[in-house]
Amino acid sequence: MARTLELTMPADIAAHQASTKDAMVVQHVSKSFGGPSALTLPWQTPGKRVAAVDDVSFAVKRGEIYGVLGANGSGKSTLIRLIATLLLPDTGTVTVFGHDVVEQEATVQRMLNRVSVEASLFKKLSAMENLIYAARLYSVPVKQARKDIVQILEALGISASRVNQPVEKMSRGMQQKVSIARALLTSPVVLLLDEPTTGLDPRSKKDVQRFIRDLREQHDATILLTSHDMDEADALCDRLAILDGGRIVTEGTPQQLKDDYALRHELDHTPELEDVFMEFTGRSLDEDFDPDDGGNE
Repeated sequence: MARTLELTMPADIAAHQASTKDAMVVQHVSKSFGGPSALTLPWQTPGKRVAAVDDVSFAVKRGEIYGVLGANGSGKSTLIRLIATLLLPDTGTVTVFGHDVVEQEATVQRMLNRVSVEASLFKKLSAMENLIYAARLYSVPVKQARKDIVQILEALGISASRVNQPVEKMSRGMQQKVSIARALLTSPVVLLLDEPTTGLDPRSKKDVQRFIRDLREQHDATILLTSHDMDEADALCDRLAILDGGRIVTEGTPQQLKDDYALRHELDHTPELEDVFMEFTGRSLDEDFDPDDGGNE
């Protein structure tokens, strides 16, 4: 049986978290790429400017698992990077527990961490070596980190006997679990999960999904999740936003979205979440946006 996860967050962050209702507030945020720039030479034709995120607003409550669904290129990853302080918004504001991601970047970075679809690890090093390296980067005491690493990996279904195995000899699923463990070493109160189970085998996917639930229940973490898996989003998320062309086109609990769809179409049965997605976007999750057809990169 996996061990119960126990993480200790800094006291000042814990106190602020307990006193704040909203974990994240995104207000009228936009981000575009391309177009004229200082690097465009006089004889070059400037590229087309494309809105990746277009006037997006939403709030995520403390302790909530909030999902963002969208086809490839819909702006999901750009939105994650804006919240994670990796990109600056062109317009609008993002706050994490009341702290502005631009004006109070260092404070926000202490509160959150991010897991992307690609587990970027040093493949020749072991899981333990990768995670100790990350701990040093984040100024986490190595002695405490070693204890936390074993605990987190066991909670994710990786036994202590495998923590010294080179990452290159691990499956894609195990590598992604190591990536998640790395994000948790800083005891984040907000976890940004950008398609964390894409490409995983069914068992690894279930392990990660179980861990996400446990993390919220045991650690009081707030989680923003993007996913390509409708069933995953339906099962995990308290609320969902569907992103299309960089804009939120609908938002609600999974059940609300399905009930509203059934009412609009006068159905006598519960529809699938994919039916809702198709209605609002006109495409499946596997289809990419075409920027020349109103989409975004």
